[in-house]
Amino acid sequence: MSQQELNTILDMMRNFPWGETPTEMRASFNDSARSLPPHPTAIVEEVDANGVPASLISTPEAAKDRVILYLHGGGFIAGSRISHRRLASDFSEAANATVLLIDYRLVPEHPYPAALEDALAAYHWLIDKHGLSPARIAIAGDSAGGNLALTTLLSLRDTGKPLPVAALLVSPLTDMARTGETHKTKADVDLMVLPQVLEAGINMYLPNGNFSDPMVSPIYADLSGLPPMLIHVGNQEVLLDDALRLARKAALDDVSVELNVWKDMIHSLHLFGPMLTEGREAIALSGAFLARYLGSKQAT
Repeated sequence: MSQQELNTILDMMRNFPWGETPTEMRASFNDSARSLPPHPTAIVEEVDANGVPASLISTPEAAKDRVILYLHGGGFIAGSRISHRRLASDFSEAANATVLLIDYRLVPEHPYPAALEDALAAYHWLIDKHGLSPARIAIAGDSAGGNLALTTLLSLRDTGKPLPVAALLVSPLTDMARTGETHKTKADVDLMVLPQVLEAGINMYLPNGNFSDPMVSPIYADLSGLPPMLIHVGNQEVLLDDALRLARKAALDDVSVELNVWKDMIHSLHLFGPMLTEGREAIALSGAFLARYLGSKQAT
């Protein structure tokens, strides 16, 4: 493990200015992303995906007809095309695919189901307006974005729509009721998912408090019929149990699932790829998985 690299990131997180309001939190997320070096070869095209602001991001070897719909994290409060541009660029390079990174609507201004509606609108834009086959679309997301990726799949399945070919879930939030043990046992070591911030985001996302609804907490859903999924999580995360329980539930529901648990690692380690060896390894594994199902030339 790259302890020095990890220590540098942990020091950054201890001093991270979270802010007191959603506006301040959003600015802090974007400012932290600007501290990372931009991807050296990524090309970014701003698009309107059925009314959803989005970026089409590609690297030189990325196929235009193979797309990853990416849903950023940020506790439903923050995160954006700015905060996740470098990560989306890294995934484009690793999977040799184009990434559609969307700015779904955030809370408290737009509670559930606004973000889910935006994810679905962007997916249908790829098919209806961009001319893509669902067999050439994968869906991915980290943290709250992992939750949206799963609920997007469930919504598509339940309405009889064609599904993306695969799903990548990075440190996904799967249980809004927060019943997993690691919500308690990892609360003091997870410097990224602060319990009070997570609680605030969930309560604003679901003001009616129906936390066990399968359409917001996929751990309680029937997952049968969903595409193959890859789950990545660090073992120092509050959301560790959310990922472990999801993998078990997917397997029991006859979904092809792969799970990687990263020892001593933090929430959404992929975000820190430019400065963390394990983050780059996780991105490479994610890219190989997505390429395998998207059918790009990297697939083996």
